[in-house]
Amino acid sequence: MRTMLEAVSTPARILIVDDEEEIRDVLMTSLEDPAFELTGSSNAMDALDKMRDARFSLVISDLRMPGLSGLDFLRTLKECDPDVPVILITGVRDLETAVETLRLGACDYITKPFDLFAIRRSVENALERSRLALENRCYQMELERLVRERTLELHGALKEIEEGYHFTLEALAAALDAREHETRAHSQRVREYASRLARQLGLAGDDLIHLGRGALLHDVGKIGVPDSILLKPGKLTPDEWVHMKRHPQVGYDILQSIRFLAPAAKIVLAHQERWDGTGYPNCLHGDEIPLGARIFAVVDTLDAMTSDRPYRKALSFQTAWEEVYRCSGSQFDPDVVEAFLNIEPGVWKEIHDLVNCRHQASEAGDVLCQR
Repeated sequence: MRTMLEAVSTPARILIVDDEEEIRDVLMTSLEDPAFELTGSSNAMDALDKMRDARFSLVISDLRMPGLSGLDFLRTLKECDPDVPVILITGVRDLETAVETLRLGACDYITKPFDLFAIRRSVENALERSRLALENRCYQMELERLVRERTLELHGALKEIEEGYHFTLEALAAALDAREHETRAHSQRVREYASRLARQLGLAGDDLIHLGRGALLHDVGKIGVPDSILLKPGKLTPDEWVHMKRHPQVGYDILQSIRFLAPAAKIVLAHQERWDGTGYPNCLHGDEIPLGARIFAVVDTLDAMTSDRPYRKALSFQTAWEEVYRCSGSQFDPDVVEAFLNIEPGVWKEIHDLVNCRHQASEAGDVLCQR
């Protein structure tokens, strides 16, 4: 089968259909040219058979023929090959018929007795229009191919950028964890906990992505907290608490100017708010707190209670599960707590162990890669 580009450059195949042999011969003689490959047919059915075996560049057909008429032939032909141009010839000067042939897709309508020069001109015009249409289609197909290629390249580039963001955020969260927490992977765990709880609440798509980023970067504002306060083993003084309570705002200020992190920044700003309005920095109450921050508050408490601290060993997941229940309606959104309680403590422990296992494997890889 020839391609479209090949069809543009090869001789035009012309099918001449007329039940009168003399008319066919006259037309074939007048159109004899190295640029044309001419084929004759005595009736519409024979012409359709020939068109099933080969593709023609142009069809010239008599309108009145025995058997299948020219109009019926035109209808059938256009169903089989809507792109092939058709010139109809008739001995009847009938405006209504002429209009009908053009409506059905004929490119020209010529009456007998015809001028051979007019036939030649009509053939050349029809082939030129067909050639331009074919070239335009080839161009369109090539353009679509290039667009697909560039789109794939763009998706690849965006994927690389996304992965770069991912690794950068992971590295930043790991650095924050290493600075403050004796147990590593805190940010990774709360991200996985938050995602699991969010799915329980029916969140999906971008909401999950923004929540995950907010959970991962919730403590980024602690960059602005002095080590003497952040790492202090004892109780903070009132002045030290003033510094500590600034970290959600500092984190928000860092992230909100970065376009793809702006939704996560709202979660960071509100992650220390409480359902009863006694949290900080803005004393938000109830639904004033973004849902992502309400989800995070529950899982952050879960991770804090089930992780070792300098002043105590990690508590059990059952104990943490019960504490979250106890604080429903005060510290936590009751609807979020209900969704949390519908997930068994063992599920949370599985997430905890899986994240820790991945983190330990990553640390081992870092040690092995050191020079």
